[in-house]
Amino acid sequence: MINTTSRRKIEHLMICATNPVESRKVSAGFEDVTLIHRALPEHDMNKLDLSVDLLGKRLQAPFLIASITGGHPDTIPVNAALAAAAEELGVGIGVGSQRAAIDDPIQEESFRVVRDKAPKAFVYGNIGAAQIREYGVEGIEKLIEMIEADALAIHLNFLQEAIQPEGDKDATGCLDTIREICSVLSTPVIVKETGAGISREDALLLQKAGVSAIDVGGVGGTSWAGVEVYRAKESGDSISEHLGRLFWDFGIPTVASIIESRVSLPIIATGGVRTGLDIAKSIALGASVASAALPFVGSALEGKEAVVSTLSRMLNELKTAMFLCGCANIRDLRNAPVVVTGWTLEYLGQRGFNIKDYALSREIF
Repeated sequence: MINTTSRRKIEHLMICATNPVESRKVSAGFEDVTLIHRALPEHDMNKLDLSVDLLGKRLQAPFLIASITGGHPDTIPVNAALAAAAEELGVGIGVGSQRAAIDDPIQEESFRVVRDKAPKAFVYGNIGAAQIREYGVEGIEKLIEMIEADALAIHLNFLQEAIQPEGDKDATGCLDTIREICSVLSTPVIVKETGAGISREDALLLQKAGVSAIDVGGVGGTSWAGVEVYRAKESGDSISEHLGRLFWDFGIPTVASIIESRVSLPIIATGGVRTGLDIAKSIALGASVASAALPFVGSALEGKEAVVSTLSRMLNELKTAMFLCGCANIRDLRNAPVVVTGWTLEYLGQRGFNIKDYALSREIF
């Protein structure tokens, strides 16, 4: 018998595959970012180096297939396709929340298949901040062992929890628990938002808590408040449907959140990343790598080759952007000048960030 958590996982996957779930009125902000064109690139585009190190692991390109699914038998072929594509192209991949496997060990295979299909790839585990207090260090270590994870992502999804009728709305003590987990685990810990962004205030708290990286998970991609609208509508829950619609676009857009999160930690840019140009802009703004989930949902339902095709297109777009900016490698791209305009400029200005220095070539921060 499928438990409640497992059933919710397949519901989320199918909603994302068949409905418009992205932010509606607020964008990720990439349209406000202009990379400075170099008319004399002085590089051979075919020889550009996209490789990068992340948390002790070498990636062939600065990209992760963000956490999508797992926890239901029907998600096994989906995760197999995603993982096989990640292995072939040398990028990283995260699994969906492993909570379902703790609640029902039968669901472990839907997560283990990722490591089986991607034995050399950077793979990260995933559990919610609301659950780590319940499962403790021993439970967290089991999640890491389950997929031989190179890192563990603790996701912050309190916007979604606030809207779900079954959501965990008690956020007290999460920071202390994150601090404890970071102090005892030998595996790097990533803290990731799931669509509402990370502020400078929280980035500093997470840095002090000892996390190894921050995934900004900004507004502009999948809205989990929006996903909950569809679930609420199906079940006739008018209160949750109203909350989901009201908070559909709530939070900090991805571009602004990258700047907000620039502390002395690697940054993963997630939220509305849809092209290789978005990846290039993210890295020029300070991200170490970028990631995305929604662009691969439909492809993963088709199979590995469809995922490879989608991902190859994005990496080719990234290489083209690097070439046109005169960047031979990712280090160069991190130093590439960018101009920020529009709403993002106004937002960052009001928040007290001086972004004029981004418009000039610079050393790595």
